Amino acid sequence: MTPTSRTGFLLFGIALVPLLAVLLNAPIPIGLVYLLFVAVLAAAAVDGLVARKHPRMQRRVTEVISRGVPAEIEIDLTGPSVRRARVRQPSPPDVVVEPPIGRRGLEATLLAERRGRHVLGAPAVRVTGPLGLGMSTKIVGDPLEFAVYPDLPAARRLAASVRTGLFRTQGLRTRGPLGLGTEFEAIRDYVEGDDIRQVNWLATGRHQRPLVNQFRVEQERDVICVIDAGRLMSAPIGRITRLDAAVDVAAAMAAVSQVLGDRVGVVAFDSELTVDLPPRRRGADAVAKAIFDLEPSPGDSDYRKAFERVAGMKRAFVLVLTDLLDPAAARPLVAAIRVLARRHSVTVASVVDPDVEDAVTTLPADLEGAARAVAALDVLTARVEAVRLVRHYGAQVVEGPPATLSAGCVSAYLRAKAAARL
Repeated sequence: MTPTSRTGFLLFGIALVPLLAVLLNAPIPIGLVYLLFVAVLAAAAVDGLVARKHPRMQRRVTEVISRGVPAEIEIDLTGPSVRRARVRQPSPPDVVVEPPIGRRGLEATLLAERRGRHVLGAPAVRVTGPLGLGMSTKIVGDPLEFAVYPDLPAARRLAASVRTGLFRTQGLRTRGPLGLGTEFEAIRDYVEGDDIRQVNWLATGRHQRPLVNQFRVEQERDVICVIDAGRLMSAPIGRITRLDAAVDVAAAMAAVSQVLGDRVGVVAFDSELTVDLPPRRRGADAVAKAIFDLEPSPGDSDYRKAFERVAGMKRAFVLVLTDLLDPAAARPLVAAIRVLARRHSVTVASVVDPDVEDAVTTLPADLEGAARAVAALDVLTARVEAVRLVRHYGAQVVEGPPATLSAGCVSAYLRAKAAARL
């Protein structure tokens, strides 16, 4: 039992009574003051005992949420004391509950800023007695573990745009599942936006109206995302790490591969293989589950070990998600990428830090800004050389900030399908 602020104010007021009596020259029996003290303390104790009858609690929260996407959390209180109850939901690290406190229950949003497994502590319920003099606080329920996945809503939106034909990529026009492949399906009327190279001139001349060839998507191809989880991937990009961006891209690629009917798998590695999920049909959920709690390792990455695992698989579109920092750091990647390029269509994707590019393109205001611009230019120059080396040994390269890297990788995948390189 804990006294409330109301009890404190009453006791303070009673303590002032003798002083006021002296100032007003109106003597008050000291026994009456003691009696009032005892009465208030007794009332607070009884009030606190009544407040110990806590309401029942039921908490509802999604067990799987996405990083950076708000989720709902609801706490319902039931029982005779619910009108005098307040509930507080504590927040674990890297998770924000807003608002954290509610009366008679709680309706709040849960926002996680880090992937992986988190534990949501048990709520604390505080009940005030009927007189408002005593209160009781109790931890109700048990801690709840929940999983924070990569940005799955963004991955599903990207997959939906490919499926419905709203996705546009340089050098390739898409119209949903039809029109992406190379297997002939039918002849149809020309509509605005069709590629002129798909016009069937013989049929056009015969029917005296423009007709185009329509192609079927090749299905049952393999897509493998290879994620570098070494120490370089722990570098921050804004509020996330390079590994966070790579996991988001892998989730998006898995979602797009699934809507196009391809098999998708994932391999993650540092000095050892940490995730090894072979390609499978409808594998988007399995890929997300396999990599949602992936964390960077403090050691260096062994590209050769990971690539040898992939090299013997069926020909596939292999997306390597790593960091192209400079030629020295890219040398192990370049030495190992030849193993993949013999059999597979290989694309290397790397996230670009927008702050580094801004430092080069923005006019510096002082000497410190000029020094940052020079350092950023050195970083970009080294990165260009690393990209050149990777391309020289047979791999495509996709670069971009976290917001657009997924779309760039999907574009490379669709171009590979359109060119029948899978």
